[in-house]
Amino acid sequence: MPRNRYQLLLRFLHFNNNATAVPPNEPGHDRLHKLRPLIDSLSQRFGEVYTPSKNICIDESLLLFKGRIKFRQYIPSKRARYGIKFYKLCESSSGYTSFFMIYEGKDSQLDPPGCPLDLTVSGKIVWELITLLLGRGYQLYVDNFYTSILLFRTLYCLDTLACGTVNRNRKGLPRDLITKKLSRGKIYALRNDELLAIQYRDTRNVFMLTTIHDASVIAEQRVGRPPKNKPLCCKEYSKNMGGVDRTDQVQHYYNATRKTRAWYKKVGIYLIQVALRNSYVVYKAAVPGPKLSYYKYQLQIIPALLFGGVEEVVPEMPASDNVARLLGKHFIDTLPPTPGKQFTQKACKVCRKRGIRRDTRYYCPKCPRNPGLCFKPCFEIYHTQLHY
Repeated sequence: MPRNRYQLLLRFLHFNNNATAVPPNEPGHDRLHKLRPLIDSLSQRFGEVYTPSKNICIDESLLLFKGRIKFRQYIPSKRARYGIKFYKLCESSSGYTSFFMIYEGKDSQLDPPGCPLDLTVSGKIVWELITLLLGRGYQLYVDNFYTSILLFRTLYCLDTLACGTVNRNRKGLPRDLITKKLSRGKIYALRNDELLAIQYRDTRNVFMLTTIHDASVIAEQRVGRPPKNKPLCCKEYSKNMGGVDRTDQVQHYYNATRKTRAWYKKVGIYLIQVALRNSYVVYKAAVPGPKLSYYKYQLQIIPALLFGGVEEVVPEMPASDNVARLLGKHFIDTLPPTPGKQFTQKACKVCRKRGIRRDTRYYCPKCPRNPGLCFKPCFEIYHTQLHY
């Protein structure tokens, strides 16, 4: 596709009708109105077409955007730092995105149906993302932004276990756990019914809260160094918390988003990329035997999406042209010189039909419009084949 045509299509790319948008500062205003049909459609389909395995995780993802927008975020720990924040629930092993939310600003109201009223904002985010998976025995891994005693107990009552790092100043943590002084490699654990709180001293103090694990310690093997004792929950957390980062890393390798003044176009293209990555996870789970790499999968799936179900129509030249070029005697000749150019060239008609740009000095003076033709084999192909 020529660059100008691509830019023209991108210029008129829209995902919703702007005429139906509710103005700002009026009841019912939706900051994501420009993307709402796409968001709703993908959110529904992601949850329908694939069932994640037992271990899942929730984390943030940041799409780079430095333009002016009310809900732009600054997260120094992320690669992009400035951008539009996504909350994602992903399968830990594959990174499949089952559910997602887009951060709309600190003044946005989040009130998911069935959510306990005493949950904090971070707890409501978790509830919104995991609602359709509650009561099915999943094991959820989250970081210290979401971890709280109330959230974990609420999830436990709904047959959903959880594990995560926790801030030492989180409400309800035992004072003994917070003030305990440990030497490096030591562990201190306290249990209260289903909840287990752990302090582990590594290079720094690590605080964990879990309803999945006990206080077991495992020996972690290290190359060229003696094994290191580590709580089982810490090892499992490190193993299962990387689903979102794993997806972001793969998408960064094949990034299709570019600088644009319109934030919704960048988010829309990013969401299509998420859908493409999800489809690859489904493909690997559904197809037995050897699998395509993600790169080769994209090379096959994109043309199929563009032209799938469309019968290719072979354009034909007018009948008189076909008769003229297929009958009679034709002799190749060199193009005559033009004023200011001794060796004239012309695009080969056969090569151009096949998507190849190749210039030639030869042509057929007897055919209509004197087509340029490569000496061999295009001259013979043009005069002997109806569909070349």
